[in-house]
Amino acid sequence: MNNDQLYQERLARYVTAMRNEKPDMIPIRPFVAEFTAKYAGMTCQDVSVSYQRAFEAAIKTAKDFQWDAVVPNMVYAYMGIAMAAGLRYYGVPGIHIPHTTGFNYIEPAEDQAFMKEDEYDELIKDPTGFLWNVWLPRVAAETVKIGEPSTYRNNLGLVKSAMAMLDYFYAFGPQIQRLKTECGCVSAIAGIFKAPFDIIADKLRGFVGLTMDMHTQPDKVLKACEALAPHLTHVGLTTSDPNKLVPIGFWMHRGCVPFINPKQFASHFWPTLKPCIEEFWKNGHQTLFYAEGKWKHHLDTFRELPDRSIVFHCDQDDIFHVHEKLHDKFAISGGIPNIMLSYGKPDEVRAFCLRVIKEVAQDGGYIMDAGAIMQDDTSVENMKALTEVTRQEGVYSAGSYKTPVATPPCDLPTSVASRAQMKGLTGWPKQAGPRPGVCFPWEAKVKEFPSVTGDVDLIKSVWENIDALGNVYIYQLLESF
Repeated sequence: MNNDQLYQERLARYVTAMRNEKPDMIPIRPFVAEFTAKYAGMTCQDVSVSYQRAFEAAIKTAKDFQWDAVVPNMVYAYMGIAMAAGLRYYGVPGIHIPHTTGFNYIEPAEDQAFMKEDEYDELIKDPTGFLWNVWLPRVAAETVKIGEPSTYRNNLGLVKSAMAMLDYFYAFGPQIQRLKTECGCVSAIAGIFKAPFDIIADKLRGFVGLTMDMHTQPDKVLKACEALAPHLTHVGLTTSDPNKLVPIGFWMHRGCVPFINPKQFASHFWPTLKPCIEEFWKNGHQTLFYAEGKWKHHLDTFRELPDRSIVFHCDQDDIFHVHEKLHDKFAISGGIPNIMLSYGKPDEVRAFCLRVIKEVAQDGGYIMDAGAIMQDDTSVENMKALTEVTRQEGVYSAGSYKTPVATPPCDLPTSVASRAQMKGLTGWPKQAGPRPGVCFPWEAKVKEFPSVTGDVDLIKSVWENIDALGNVYIYQLLESF
């Protein structure tokens, strides 16, 4: 069988499982990051500082293990961009930390948070303007503050980091094609999304700052989440799979117990997350709920979402309990403990995977993977054991397997509702700043021209397309880097 045939089989297998149906066999979709460096004989520095080396490591690993789907580069946070901009929240291997260590996120001290406690109104009024004017100079050492004289390094840092981002993003197309043609492997996700509440905790106020704000000014926090939601949703939609087959990646960070209590989840996290997920589904996209940590307290709440609208990825929750609670509505992935894959024995891995195959995957709707992203402590032998037992024992004798040609996985069953009937972000509170995807609106720019003649629509479309690149830069720094 050639790689094109393998690819089509694996895509159908993966998509069928994400539909919560039964394919021909259990798909294997491991989110391997620095593990690829270890397997390819590279260092953590290699794959975080050079995306080209990370791509090569990902190709070699996918080709040798013959998995169904992988992320083209699960290391993802390209340190070339971080170095060009001087991002203060990264520890770069070989500069701030040992070259043998994976890149680190450095949370600032409470008094050095990238957004101050009295700046919520500014963020709420214009999230995009706040990111450019206030947030960027604080997170990027090469950037000067608004009102200060511009410098050579400021101008160079902005241009270099933006060009580095484009260089990196444009390289993903050929990398995805290489996975297909050289490995017969599917690119596992497309697009990026984070919950508004998580963004405030991760990149703006910091976890400690947000914790205090939830006691002193919870209304401002809620309005900030509401202001951010349309912009974050726009990023997810505009970076999603145009074929509507693979899901939008959503890494869930600090919205669960014990980071916040159930009342705060109900008042802030969920009301500003659920409409975003519904908006994705309304537009034909599943969302991968990569549920880092423990989310058992919220599994019943997730059931409010439409059937098949998400794939729930199990990290530290009990995979058998998750299956019991969610398998009738959503596909499930993961649940194989990382500590077992790192420090256990191959026989332990086989035994646990076999139990998952028999108890969780028996009716389909399961994708084999570890609980969390796999770094360089993951055992090669244990990954071989996971792969072998899944291939040997994860074959279904009969199933609902059909090649998904005409019907993408995110079509809503007519018995549930039509996409048009879903509310999503319809009626969401309007903000005063530029609409999602825009930095400097055409309506403001056109007033600066003495006159516009000829094909006005052409000029407008080119302006808006280029302006959107500025929006890509600032929101990708916020969400991805």
